[in-house]
Amino acid sequence: MQRHTSSLSRCITLCVVAITFLLTGATAHQVNAKSRITMGITETLSGYNPHADSVAVGYALWCQVYGCLGIWDFKKAAYVGMLAESWKITDPHTWVFTLKKGIMRHDGGAELTSADVVHSINRIRTDPRSAQTQNVKKIKKAEAVDKYTVKLTTHKPTAPLLSFVFDRIMITSKELFDKHGARTADRKYHHGFGPYKLKKLNIGERVVIEKNKNWPGIKANNPDEIIFQIMKESEQRVTALLNGEIQIAQFIPPHLLSRVRNSKKTRIVETGSVEMMFLAMNPKFKPWDNKTLRQAVSYAIDREKIIKAVLRDQAIVLNGPLGPLQFGYPKTVSPTYGYDPAKARDLVKKAGYPNGVEVELFTPVNRYVNDKQVAEAMIPMLNAVGIKAKLKTPEWATLWSNVRKGKMAFYMMGRGGMVDPSAALSQYFETGIAPRISYSSGKVDALLQKERATFNVENRKKTLNEAINAILDDAPAHFLWHQKIQYGVAKGVNIDVRPDHFVYGWLITVDK
Repeated sequence: MQRHTSSLSRCITLCVVAITFLLTGATAHQVNAKSRITMGITETLSGYNPHADSVAVGYALWCQVYGCLGIWDFKKAAYVGMLAESWKITDPHTWVFTLKKGIMRHDGGAELTSADVVHSINRIRTDPRSAQTQNVKKIKKAEAVDKYTVKLTTHKPTAPLLSFVFDRIMITSKELFDKHGARTADRKYHHGFGPYKLKKLNIGERVVIEKNKNWPGIKANNPDEIIFQIMKESEQRVTALLNGEIQIAQFIPPHLLSRVRNSKKTRIVETGSVEMMFLAMNPKFKPWDNKTLRQAVSYAIDREKIIKAVLRDQAIVLNGPLGPLQFGYPKTVSPTYGYDPAKARDLVKKAGYPNGVEVELFTPVNRYVNDKQVAEAMIPMLNAVGIKAKLKTPEWATLWSNVRKGKMAFYMMGRGGMVDPSAALSQYFETGIAPRISYSSGKVDALLQKERATFNVENRKKTLNEAINAILDDAPAHFLWHQKIQYGVAKGVNIDVRPDHFVYGWLITVDK
């Protein structure tokens, strides 16, 4: 009897220990889970080179790893410094930036200096794999005045220079680059100066970053680790969110909003957008060298119907490239292209195609909200006016590569990060800047160059409006809408969703 009681006592003790272990283990897991956030995103990095991508996720991820001079603060409606303490314009051609002191490299090595900034600008200019050369084309010379002072001299007066350089130039270590070379430094010694460190990169799958606890201003409730998991399918992202596999799901399409809202564990966080959705018509290719035909496309698309039926009213029509959240937004533009199929048909005939014309429309799939469905809705609208369109849906990598090389004739695309539109308008519509549309107009070139050289804000807005009107008249692109940005977010997690789609770890917090 005594032996049985003793065995029973040991059994009870072991059970208590096991239960205690399980409970403490669960608690530890819960605490750990609160400091690790997994986010389902639609795109990822193409590689370790921080200058090889020109997309929102690339700029945002590398900015918080390597650090950038500054970012746009939507709440303040102004640029704020990140690595830069201050900046000033000493004359129309000269900008001087003073760096913050004491910003140390992630490996505990060298302090950030002006030499790192100059090196980074020059690398973007000369790196054959750089997709960001348009960001430094305005800069004639970058100089390190002293340890913490950088002077940028521009070819021409450039009022919107901050929009080209602030969150577009990643500041990599000159010392590591010189010692190891670009490829090895990028892949093995990716020690930056930013608030997060690169922990792991599986190209095409996921990116893992971890908090730099020594970064000034980083908070205890910012995630210790963030996993950016590529999930191209919206259903996959929502299901993973509802199952607790991820804590943030990017870009919830309209038809899935109710699933997220109806769950007690999740909610929708929403904001407006500064991403311009548009149809590009490359004049380098026939029949898009015909201005009249390009204008016909602009009258053929019923944007209101698509927004209502496909996007379920989760977008705002654009009459030009800008919306109300952007600098220089004009309340009136000319010409405007309302839905007018009769006029579109007449223009197709006037363009020299009485029997219609055959074209191919290329679209991404699962990159933008309901992008394929949107393009599918456009096909019958185009066909109805004599533009006999066939839909093509290549893989994103192929499509994007061909767009960047100027090899696409007719495609739907988005252009994000357009707070100050100067860089984007230059990139797509100024001669020789980038071949994405291969559009060239002496009038537009002159106006874009004039607005960049105008430091008076109101005068610059006026010239910007003139440039937009000239682009609208020539119609190398048909501007569609700004989509509302909606993220699915788990209970206990908070995120400040930005209209430019940039995701920064310091804008995410977890309830402890």
